[in-house]
Amino acid sequence: MVRRLVLGCGHAGETVVGVASTWGGEIRAVVSDETRIEGLDGVSGVIHGDPADPETYPDAADVVLILGEDAERNLGIARQARAAFPDALIVACGGETTELGAVADRVVDTQRLVTDRILESSTGDEAERVYRLLDVLRSIDGRLAVVMHDNPDPDAIASALALSQIAEAVGTDADPCYFGDISHQENRALVNLLDLDLRNVETPEAIAEYAGVALVDHSRPGVNDGLDPDTEVDVVIDHHPPRAPVEARVVDLRSDVGATSTLLAKHLERLGMTPDRTVATALLYGIRVDTRDFTREAVDSDFEAAAFLLPHVDESVLERVEEPSMSADVLATLAASIRNREVRGDVLTSGVGRINDRDALAQAADKLLDMDGICVAVVHGFMDETVYVSARARGTDVDLGEVLRDALGSIGSAGGHADMAGAQIPLGILGAVEEASTESLANVVDDVIAGRLFEVLENPPSAPRRDYPADIAFEFPLADE
Repeated sequence: MVRRLVLGCGHAGETVVGVASTWGGEIRAVVSDETRIEGLDGVSGVIHGDPADPETYPDAADVVLILGEDAERNLGIARQARAAFPDALIVACGGETTELGAVADRVVDTQRLVTDRILESSTGDEAERVYRLLDVLRSIDGRLAVVMHDNPDPDAIASALALSQIAEAVGTDADPCYFGDISHQENRALVNLLDLDLRNVETPEAIAEYAGVALVDHSRPGVNDGLDPDTEVDVVIDHHPPRAPVEARVVDLRSDVGATSTLLAKHLERLGMTPDRTVATALLYGIRVDTRDFTREAVDSDFEAAAFLLPHVDESVLERVEEPSMSADVLATLAASIRNREVRGDVLTSGVGRINDRDALAQAADKLLDMDGICVAVVHGFMDETVYVSARARGTDVDLGEVLRDALGSIGSAGGHADMAGAQIPLGILGAVEEASTESLANVVDDVIAGRLFEVLENPPSAPRRDYPADIAFEFPLADE
């Protein structure tokens, strides 16, 4: 067991100790004043005294972190620590001082402490983001519900598993939860082959038993999940551009990566946590699916996350997940989408009527996008009094997420990325919008969806947006703020 001793602790030091507390081992501290490190589960003892007084030190230490903000004072502390623990690794805050470098094994500039040495992180914002996430997770007094979006895909499933692992590392029990079904054959294969323990929640009231709520791969309660819209949310981690203000104690929204799994993998890496085989396999598959094997909106961070995960994955499971059997419902939907297609220029829409498996729409849209001359494919069907729309784009400047929002947002919920988007519309609204009682329900749905889409596509929104509305919360408040 690694024995760490913290001597002195400024603002940057609190961040370092917050992250180091998740690494295991023992952490003791000698600090002059009261600090937030006293509330950390991983800190086994805090002594209020003089960090330069050897009488306050424990009997042994393997690593000594001197984290005060005064470089000259840190030099005096380092000398005492070296005398007390001659074989220990000593890391001290301070500028480019020759004297301190002669005593400590590592000297870190105070302004770059978090980013360059202790946390090995690329930016200070990233380090602070991780610490504040830990701070909120640690403050939850009870179990945490990590809620995926309805009928979760691999990215949502993997993100929930990873966030649950991070929460449990700081002493907070967590359950990956979802509403709806896992019906896509590849998603079912992922769950079955990895033997995942996910909780299928049937009613919003079931969430009331939890002390905290986190959302992954979506950002607002009651939008694409079964939660009450007024649910108080503690954590949001998502890579989809939001359409409205997002409220939570800590919000991590970044649309400049290809998958939410990438964000969680990077968090694990910065925390020095090795993902177990199950989590690593799920995260890598989540990244591959959402980036279409790194061909759709993939950026450097997605490749870096994949490289971090690859040594820990079960490659045999990935191979088996990618070759599952296709159900009769999926084949029927695919056949109907081909038969009922309508093409205008490079845009294809297809209504498949009543469906039994909503995930089949996404698979059909992916297949139809492979047709020669097609850059946009939109497939829709209805079940359980709801119309579901799945859209895909490739080789076009059209922002598909904005197209669906403009076309269908006023009669339902819609959104997504520039090349992958979806929508849900209550069937009853279509009846109110289109007074066509003599037509079949399927024809009404076809007319409304196709008509609205083609109208917007006459002058479509272009270029994926990487910015956010000014009124959306992107600060990362600490738990006590």
